Amino acid sequence: MYRYDEFDHAFVAERVAQFRGQVARRLSGELSQDAFKPLRLMNGVYLQLHADMLRIAIPYGTLSSRQMHMLAHVARTYDRGYGHFTTRQNLQFNWSKLSNMPNVLAELASVEMHAIQTSGDCIRNVTADHFAGAAADEVADPRPYAEILRQWSSVHPEFSFLPRKFKIAVTGAERDRAAIQVHDIGLHLKKNKKGEIGFAVYIGGGQGRTPMIAKLIRDFLPEEDLLSYTTAIMRVYNLHGRRDNKYKARIKILVHETGAEELARQVEAEFEKVKDTELLKLPDADVQAIAAYFAPPSLPERPEGWENLARWKKADPAFARWVQQNVQPHRHPDYGMVTISLKPIGGIPGDATDAQMEAVADIAEEYSFDEIRVSHEQNLIPPHVALAHLEAVYRGLVAANLETANAGLITDIIACPGLDYCAIANARSIPVAQEISRRFGSAERQAEIGELKIKISGCINACGHHHIGHIGLLGVEKKGAELYQITLGGSGDEDTSIGEIIGRGFEPDQVTDAIETIVNTYLRLRLEPSETFLAAYRRVGPQPFKDALYGAAPTAEAT
Repeated sequence: MYRYDEFDHAFVAERVAQFRGQVARRLSGELSQDAFKPLRLMNGVYLQLHADMLRIAIPYGTLSSRQMHMLAHVARTYDRGYGHFTTRQNLQFNWSKLSNMPNVLAELASVEMHAIQTSGDCIRNVTADHFAGAAADEVADPRPYAEILRQWSSVHPEFSFLPRKFKIAVTGAERDRAAIQVHDIGLHLKKNKKGEIGFAVYIGGGQGRTPMIAKLIRDFLPEEDLLSYTTAIMRVYNLHGRRDNKYKARIKILVHETGAEELARQVEAEFEKVKDTELLKLPDADVQAIAAYFAPPSLPERPEGWENLARWKKADPAFARWVQQNVQPHRHPDYGMVTISLKPIGGIPGDATDAQMEAVADIAEEYSFDEIRVSHEQNLIPPHVALAHLEAVYRGLVAANLETANAGLITDIIACPGLDYCAIANARSIPVAQEISRRFGSAERQAEIGELKIKISGCINACGHHHIGHIGLLGVEKKGAELYQITLGGSGDEDTSIGEIIGRGFEPDQVTDAIETIVNTYLRLRLEPSETFLAAYRRVGPQPFKDALYGAAPTAEAT
């Protein structure tokens, strides 16, 4: 993984010192809350419903064991003993005191972490496939390019005060595990017929109040033009993006109102102006220098793992279920990519205690070449685990209460913190997720249902990605009460779709019954057990589910 150079160390240390002075002036009353707001946001500090919240950047979702140990230390020392992993591959601490924030940031800086550009109208944390560098279907590791974009965008003087926040995602496999088509810019690594690396470029995706799927504006952008073309996109957006209405300020609105073809033309015109700018060229030597940080570990062959694994699975059905659901094939046949579910049955999605963070750090240090990934689905991944070590890893997870075998199943629910923490939320995401998880917690029931992604947001900002859930739940406020709107058929993969609103909303105590009705309708309609919920929904459409939830519409004869 990337290691800070001298500039990085100096830059982050200077930012911590600067913020320490700003916090002191705020606490003394010298700075008003309004004057302090843009300063704290530039350092990842939000004023939440009950306390200040610190959002820590985890660039492209990659952590070392040392960094995870530090996160555990911060949770234990400065917070309430836990943290919340988010759908942006970040970590949030919800109970840290403002007076302690500079100390937290200084401790994070000691392990090459920061909270810069995790908020504000700038280019946010660049996200990537959580299986990057390990997946068998990968064309190229997207993380070196995400790191190049991170370095280029950090406090970029031209793009630090954009019309609105800006999000970039990069994937390097045919299977899109980074949801690039619901980002402001989505980059899909690919090779042309000559075997050269480049990018398919998508712009204008997003969720929130107006969900939209990004438009493809370049089928193949040469690697060396990554920064110049991204600059061209940013300049067009910075010039024409709405600044008079924050609800219409994202680039997706600009794409929609201008038209994808016309906006692509403007981007290409700007690209022609900047593509030969020396500072924006991406020399192969620079790419290789960054890529060297992400060189895969030397993986010795461990053929004995296959025989051992078969024996362990036969002896322990719970272990066998965990392997089947939470271990994905690695590019090396003797290894696996392990998903550590942060979705225990009845638990809070995405939360991890300090003890659990320590346990994951220890497991990664011993069994995964010191690497951990954070997924946008709020789980953790040691990406390089020998099959011969899976049983030991599983036992370590059992000891830490992290052995839930539900990756990709109905209880692997994505949820934002909702009204329990967030000042702008309308409804509680967490209790709804917990109740659904308990209702469908049986291993047998989950296996019967198969792949099904439920995603819950507590407000229209869609931090829980409900628009791209197979089943999405949006909490809204109506006449002073919480109500949950259901969408069906969303997906965030390479065949992205926005879920359809299925009908009137449900009160909190009706939501789980409604989900059960939807699930039972799917089980009745599917052609065979291998037909997933999403495939069945796309085949039959919304009407059978509407009929099951609200009653069949009267026929002409009945009326």
